[in-house]
Amino acid sequence: MGTLNVTRLSGRKAKANYFHHLIRDLEALDNMVESGLIEKSPIRIGAEQEFFIVKNDFLPNNNSLKLLEAINDPHFTTEIGNFNLEINLDPIHLGGDCFSSLHQKLSNLLDLAKKEAAKEESKIILTGILPTLAHTNIGLQNMTPFQRYYVLNEAARESRAQDFMIHIKGVDELNLLHDSVMLESCNTSWQMHLQVDPDEFIDMFNWSQAIAGPVLAACCNSPLLFGRELWSETRIALFSQSVDIRTNSFLLNDSQSRVSFEDKWQRGTVSDIFKDNISRFRSLLTSEFDLDSVEMLKLGQIPKLKALNLHNGTVYRWNRACYGVGDGQPHLRIENRYIPSGPTVIDQVANFAFWVGLMKGRTSEFEDIQDRWDFKDIKANFYKAARYGMATQFVWDNRLVSCQELLLDTFIPMAKRGLKLAGIVEKDIAKYLKVIENRIQGRNGAVWTVESYRNLLKAKKKNEARQVLTAHMYINQEKNIPVSEWEILEPDTTSNFNIQKLVSHVMSTDIFSVEGKDPIELVVNMMRWNKIHHMPVVKGDKELIGLLSWSDVQKYLDSPKEIQLCVKGVMKKEVKVIGPESTLQEARDLMAKYQINGLPVVIENKLIGMVTSNDI
Repeated sequence: MGTLNVTRLSGRKAKANYFHHLIRDLEALDNMVESGLIEKSPIRIGAEQEFFIVKNDFLPNNNSLKLLEAINDPHFTTEIGNFNLEINLDPIHLGGDCFSSLHQKLSNLLDLAKKEAAKEESKIILTGILPTLAHTNIGLQNMTPFQRYYVLNEAARESRAQDFMIHIKGVDELNLLHDSVMLESCNTSWQMHLQVDPDEFIDMFNWSQAIAGPVLAACCNSPLLFGRELWSETRIALFSQSVDIRTNSFLLNDSQSRVSFEDKWQRGTVSDIFKDNISRFRSLLTSEFDLDSVEMLKLGQIPKLKALNLHNGTVYRWNRACYGVGDGQPHLRIENRYIPSGPTVIDQVANFAFWVGLMKGRTSEFEDIQDRWDFKDIKANFYKAARYGMATQFVWDNRLVSCQELLLDTFIPMAKRGLKLAGIVEKDIAKYLKVIENRIQGRNGAVWTVESYRNLLKAKKKNEARQVLTAHMYINQEKNIPVSEWEILEPDTTSNFNIQKLVSHVMSTDIFSVEGKDPIELVVNMMRWNKIHHMPVVKGDKELIGLLSWSDVQKYLDSPKEIQLCVKGVMKKEVKVIGPESTLQEARDLMAKYQINGLPVVIENKLIGMVTSNDI
């Protein structure tokens, strides 16, 4: 969102003032394009690095403001989650050794963050979605306490008028309702900016859309969310739904989500992109606007188009048109928002070089694609890539082609051509494109994560597996070796870090439960079929109301009349429970004190698992 001093847009007068400035900003933009004021050269690139802050046990650490103060560097800024931060890299000229220079500058800034994080018993993790995130981490209590985030959340909730509904189906399935936009904090990205000549903007923007699917496939690294294996790049599905303010209803809703991939090729000029967004998406926020942009131009001043940029900051296109002013010069750029953070710095810089090479290396055979290709194919390519990653088959130039074939035979040579045309030194071209090539021929971050996680689950429960996975993600990041060189974790892999064993590490989450009105006969047979000795009794939304043990029900096996009794009349109502963050020793002590062998695991009396003496 960029601007700190924002308020909710409400009231007739405030809305009239805001939209007046928004329309004047569009007029000023058109005037600057027509009069040649928009900078055409030199071309610059820039990037934004989002990252997670974790404790030494690799669980999220809500200390972003404290860490930000300790870092004390203007390149760093907050994100919506109090366990995230962002680095804004300085723009640099495209050419020469710009990518290795950017690599070094980013590494230096991350080293600064790591140094201060270590003093705070914290670590830095680069990844699209942190594997150890839990649903308890995304409550409002963990929102960064800045006005702009609360204002955005209030405006989104008011527009939606109901909880946010998340449904993602991959290998596993995630269904949940959430009461805030904090699900956005689960995502961190590596946002890449390329300055574009205004005369070429529409063609370049359409081309950025065309290449998005195959580029994303090579870069996926976020297949897990809350321990569930979903899409190869789950961020795409999650972010699309986490700030979707469209209300669910029985009416067919054809309007676009604020997070979207567009629905058509762009035509006209860059201002038409902004006009389309303004027409589709109502403004949620406002700020103070002192000056009229058109009047500023008449006085020879360059306007920042504050109202336009504020609106643009709440429309999250995966490729986003941007206007900015640098060193007093107005410019246009395309922001690539779909690439995940991590898994290493060298992977990220390689992704940047690959994308810029493709943007600059388009050959004549791919001109005027908006007149020859169906945009539905391009959009389908993007979402297939997010779902299936390197296993995707793409429609490219009106034919079906495998991901590996398209990337190796078409995209790598094109990227090499584009980087040469941009004047990038041969050493950097070879270095960074080799990282991409090895990933295409080997595995990307999503494949490493899925294969390692599946292996770990053969010997560990989900939560322990997620922590061990994240620990080794951190180890590999510190080595700064490309993800294609990471070794797949084996089932017996452990972590040398001091990770205290908690109930959440050993509890079973795939548990059977019954309701109070169910007959004892059903319970007896369920326990016998599944060889379990403890059966939780729940009502409604998994609220725990009782517990049955095998000793409670086995006596009914030979009692044909009594076995017809219902659960509610037989269950223990006074149940000893434990929380997921309790230690194993606390669970042992509780079982020993009350001479029991099983404890339901609850959060606010909602059943989330069972831990037994066998688990411990």
